[in-house]
Amino acid sequence: MQTIWLGGAEWLAVLRIGLGLWWLESWRHKDKKGWFERGTGIAWAAEVAGRHRWRVVRTGFHQVVTPRPKVMAYVVVYTELALGLGLIVGFLTPVALVAGLLLNLLYLVLMIHDWAEQGQNAMMALISLVALFAMSWQTWSLDAAIGLFL
Repeated sequence: MQTIWLGGAEWLAVLRIGLGLWWLESWRHKDKKGWFERGTGIAWAAEVAGRHRWRVVRTGFHQVVTPRPKVMAYVVVYTELALGLGLIVGFLTPVALVAGLLLNLLYLVLMIHDWAEQGQNAMMALISLVALFAMSWQTWSLDAAIGLFL
């Protein structure tokens, strides 16, 4: 493989780190007080799920999220933080990539009507898939430094 400036493994690490920065920004820009104290994030998602065209999404949200809005707010917010940090430093990278892929697919299905969200989540899912199958943790990662997932 020929590349410019960096090698292929380094460019894949750049892609992984960029995805981590994207997750970290998703965490950073959230109004945590709104999410945790007023339940704004879960309330918004409940509204989206409530008018979703697929019954399985409405039912699933009602059964899993609605009974525990505060817990789910913490799960969503801190999962995004953990994904961001894990991908940036390359710690438990395959786990973070699979979890991020699943979260993006969940967001994609929930927000099927929102074209902007679809684009963002589809691209993040694609990057997760490429970074996973290309084993992007081989370079510039704690996983490589301590010999995990080689």
